[in-house]
Amino acid sequence: MAFEELRKVRLEKLERLKKAGLNVFPEKAAFPLSEIAGIKKDFRRYARSKKSPGAGGRILAKREHGGSIFADLFDGSGKIQIFFAKDKVGGESFQLFSENIDIGDFISVSGRAFYTKKKEPTLEVSRWQILAKALRPLPEKWHGLSDVEERFRKRYLDLLMNEKVRAKFVLRSKIIQETRIILDKEGYIEVETPILQPLYGGALAEPFKTHHRRLDSDMYLRIAPELYLKRLLVGGFPKVYELGKSFRNEGIDLTHNPEFTTIELYEAYRDAEYLKDFIGRVLYALIKKVIKKDSFEFNGHKIKFLKKIPSITFWQVLERHALITHPEKLSQDDFRLRAKQFGLNPDSQDNKAKIANEIFSKICRPKLIQPVFVVNHPIEISPLAKNLSENQKLVDRFQLIIGGIELVNGFSELNDPQEQRVRFEMQEDLRKKEDREAHPMDEEFIEALEYGMPPAAGLAVSIDRLSMLLTDTSNIKEVILFPILKPKE
Repeated sequence: MAFEELRKVRLEKLERLKKAGLNVFPEKAAFPLSEIAGIKKDFRRYARSKKSPGAGGRILAKREHGGSIFADLFDGSGKIQIFFAKDKVGGESFQLFSENIDIGDFISVSGRAFYTKKKEPTLEVSRWQILAKALRPLPEKWHGLSDVEERFRKRYLDLLMNEKVRAKFVLRSKIIQETRIILDKEGYIEVETPILQPLYGGALAEPFKTHHRRLDSDMYLRIAPELYLKRLLVGGFPKVYELGKSFRNEGIDLTHNPEFTTIELYEAYRDAEYLKDFIGRVLYALIKKVIKKDSFEFNGHKIKFLKKIPSITFWQVLERHALITHPEKLSQDDFRLRAKQFGLNPDSQDNKAKIANEIFSKICRPKLIQPVFVVNHPIEISPLAKNLSENQKLVDRFQLIIGGIELVNGFSELNDPQEQRVRFEMQEDLRKKEDREAHPMDEEFIEALEYGMPPAAGLAVSIDRLSMLLTDTSNIKEVILFPILKPKE
């Protein structure tokens, strides 16, 4: 039967229910309801007593056997079998249910708890009520859907029909919850900074741009909360963090979505070395709490998370995994040639460091499977990080790579306003060469630095990518409830 015919049949059933005097979309159930998970947990007690628990949910299966009907009821917390007997609910009520209630409809029931011969916890219905009529049939076999993109477009059905998908988002929620608990215990204050900003900053990325009519001013969705969080260090908050969304007008691939979730934190009087150890301890405790062990499978690899994570320098990674000898000594033209040999096509205005970073991201990073900190990056790709005292061409920065994915980015924060101005001017030169990802000049942030910012370190952790790692998921769309998709034509 075609979809429109199925929908027409359901609309006819809706009208029959209304004619029978039922409120098909009531504001609440007519009797008290308990979570199905709680009913099943205390089922032996219910079965021994004369109490009739009430449950509400969506019908996921319906099986008729003459004068009886079995159905599966699901409320999000769990699923339970319900049993309708004609002589128990009455012939008219039984017929109304049998002929007009479909898989996908929401109902509430109340009745005696008992075990079937197969020891299945079951509620024998003594009364029932419709809570909502579903006018579209649920997919019969969502697991086998060949169009993966359709799963993302109709995530509500994906969650309903696929328990593994639902479990991923439950785990993601636990990651966020436990991270907050850990940081709160460490004395960090959770704050909120603007998502809509008059000037974007805090990363090398192209923003989304909009316009505020009343102010007649261009505005941007933030690419990172960094510059506002560092203003709070100036304002006397020693330890702050923010968990929220950022937006970058960039490509979409297996590890990038234009809208993404991070936790950014900043601590005064600390440096990158301290923060490396700190985030290592935080992630170790978080992973142990969420998945109950310190190792996990990802893309066919067993990842062992250590309390003390090793480090390797940025240039050493290129030397070891791209086989580029003494990369720090090569010229821009040398790197451009190497990039083309790897099948990469850098833009004409890209400097040596940016091309090197492209080789690192596309060629080297996928080879870094076990947790490792990549440290000491070129200054040109790190305009907000503090220089290394022993090498002014490098900055005190680190990236935590796991399973070939960048999970954490952090550094000792640049708090010299004069040096920050020089860095922004370098970025402005790149902007004039049409580098859309170059950082804009931010006079207000420099002004804040001139009032004095304590030495500090900060980092960002990708919640999306951490969720990917801990659920063995290779596509970021699988761990974002509603990922960005191209509109249907």
